[in-house]
Amino acid sequence: MRAKVTAHRDYQIARIDDRVYGAFLEHLGRAIYTGIYEPGHPTADAHGMRSDVAQLVRELNVPLVRYPGGNFVSAYNWEDGIGPREQRPTRLDLAWHTSESNAVGVHEFADWCKTVGTEMMLAVNLGSRGLDEARNFVEYVNGPTGSYWGDLRKKNGRTEPFGVKYWCLGNEMDGPWQIGHKTAEEYGRLANETAKALRAFDRSLELIVCGSSNSYMPSYPEWERVVLENSYDAIDHISLHMYFNNRDQHTGNYLALNARLEEYIGAIASTIDYVRSRKRSKKKVTISFDEWNVWYHSNEQDRAIRDGRSGWPEAPRLLEDIYNFEDVLQVGCILNSFIRRSDVVRIACIAQLVNVIAPIMTEPGGDAWRQTIYYPYYFASIYGRGTAMQLSVDSPGYDAAVAENVPYVDISGVHNEDDATLTFFAVNRSGEEAAEVEIDLQGFDSAWVFDHQVMSHPNLQAVNKISHQHEVVPRKGSGVVVDRNHVTVSLAPYSYQMLRLRLESDSRV
Repeated sequence: MRAKVTAHRDYQIARIDDRVYGAFLEHLGRAIYTGIYEPGHPTADAHGMRSDVAQLVRELNVPLVRYPGGNFVSAYNWEDGIGPREQRPTRLDLAWHTSESNAVGVHEFADWCKTVGTEMMLAVNLGSRGLDEARNFVEYVNGPTGSYWGDLRKKNGRTEPFGVKYWCLGNEMDGPWQIGHKTAEEYGRLANETAKALRAFDRSLELIVCGSSNSYMPSYPEWERVVLENSYDAIDHISLHMYFNNRDQHTGNYLALNARLEEYIGAIASTIDYVRSRKRSKKKVTISFDEWNVWYHSNEQDRAIRDGRSGWPEAPRLLEDIYNFEDVLQVGCILNSFIRRSDVVRIACIAQLVNVIAPIMTEPGGDAWRQTIYYPYYFASIYGRGTAMQLSVDSPGYDAAVAENVPYVDISGVHNEDDATLTFFAVNRSGEEAAEVEIDLQGFDSAWVFDHQVMSHPNLQAVNKISHQHEVVPRKGSGVVVDRNHVTVSLAPYSYQMLRLRLESDSRV
């Protein structure tokens, strides 16, 4: 099988926003407790945070982390997580039917973010609570001393404001499962009024309004239209969520799902443009895709807890998907879609970061290790920064449940002028044939390969687990041929590859 790719220096999509490689941590299962926080662990720091986990997060160079939810936030009282730990109440979390000790709150999370080199992206509760509680939370986090909330923060150990820029106005408010679920009109008005109040405090905040929980919702995409018509000029981004599964055990259909992802993004981008035009607004709202990942492996084992048949356990094993090699290919395709739609997707958060549908797993009192999907996320986050190229791709394709003529070769390209590199991320969706890919570089001087990483495995179901942590890992590739502006690379069946080229001269010709 042969595929041809053309990358022209002047054909660009957009500058990729670094925030596309963000992540998410929710008070859910073991994401926080025995995930990032485990006092008494051999690697725990002075704050009780696991240093082994922090190191794995630092390696990813995560630009921001969304917190504390998720469904959890829609019945969360942020005040429960401040002040002396021994005085914090234990609450019943209605979203996940568990007990929440509140041992970790905004202060502890801020300290952890500083340790791993990331920013906070905080969510306010617009489910069981409303505008006033949201305003108070923002003032507590960002307000000056000399005011009630600023002085309370100082009393709790932090004089200087945290300076959090990104705020989510609730979570999945279109979902009937959500505590405080609302109609689009109800939510749009509340989000607008909340945004106005927060803007009165600080006009520089970036505010994210809730879009659809997924593209199968009956209210999609009318939800986005109504919410944006109520709040457009008061907010900056609209959130979207999507999870991917292969319950039918059909690899071809599974690996085609990012076609639906790109349709989803395209539909909401068009809705944004429609509302913008109708309002005659100069503002350009963009997309925050702040929940995405593969999620289905753990569904059955979670049922007893989520149905309430296990009481109210504290930090149980919930949503602990063990990812396989097939999921590597899926995550590679998803990240390619975000790169290709970098014109409108400005924030994205893999959900989640540790233990809960996550690239990092831990054992209480024991190891932390990289799941299979850690690697495509790592490669994109570290090397997928720069300008997204508008590639011309000619590849054989196949018909899938979600789309026709899905190309076997899924590829994105990133040009980084600062370090004179071109980076390609490619997935071969075919399990039968290798893809001989010819890449024609136009408008660039000659190039040479300086990094080539390959992920492949004879067993799509292969996983990394505590006893075999390196079963699925990248290896150095070989066999790439470069003849000045012409590159040839072979993609093995069912493989993920990253190819990095150094440009001899990165000045315009």
